[in-house]
Amino acid sequence: MYCKLKLNDKVRVPPERMGEDLNTVVLDVLQEQFEGSIDKEMGIFIAVTGVDQVGDGEIIYNDGGVYYDVDFEAVTLRPSLQEIIEGIVVETTSFGAFVSLGPIDAMLHMSQITDEYIDYDEKNSRLICKDTGRTIAVGDSVRARVVALSLNEREPRESKIGLTMRQPGLGTLAWLENERNRENAEKERK
Repeated sequence: MYCKLKLNDKVRVPPERMGEDLNTVVLDVLQEQFEGSIDKEMGIFIAVTGVDQVGDGEIIYNDGGVYYDVDFEAVTLRPSLQEIIEGIVVETTSFGAFVSLGPIDAMLHMSQITDEYIDYDEKNSRLICKDTGRTIAVGDSVRARVVALSLNEREPRESKIGLTMRQPGLGTLAWLENERNRENAEKERK
C-alpha cells in the first residue's frame, strides 16, 4: 500500500532561485511537481522526502533555468485490487460512506457493508444495520477490501476507489473487536 521509492528525474531550477541553496530549491520544485499527483504505476504521491544527489546542471539555449538530473526519495500510496486496507470514515450518506485512506477517499457503498438492510440516520450522520444494530459513523475506523480501482492521472480528484466489508474479518474495528470478544467468551465457556 504505502511505498518508499527512489526515483530519478530532471528538475528545472528557475533563474530567480539560482542564488539559494541548490538542494533546498530542488526539493521545493520536486514537492510542488509531485505531491498530490497520481502515476498509475507508482501510485499517489504523498511526499517527496529527500534529495539524494543532484547532478551537473545543463543550460538550454533561450531558457534562463538550469536543468539538473536528480535522485530523490518519495512516499506513495499504491492501492491494488483485493488489498485489505484500513481507513477512517469521513462522511456518511444515504448511499454509503466515504473512507479516508490518507491522500484519497474511497467509497463504501451501502450494498457492500453487510447482508443486512441498512438505514441512514441523517440527523446523527450514521448508517445503522437493521438486524444487529451495528452502526457506522464519521470517525469510525474500518477494515475493508479494495474491489474497484480507477486512478486518473490527469484529474486526481476524479479517481475512484470502491471498497467492500462483506467478508469475514472485515468491518469497523469496533465490530471486529466485539466479534473477537464474543468468540473468546464462547471458547472460555467450553
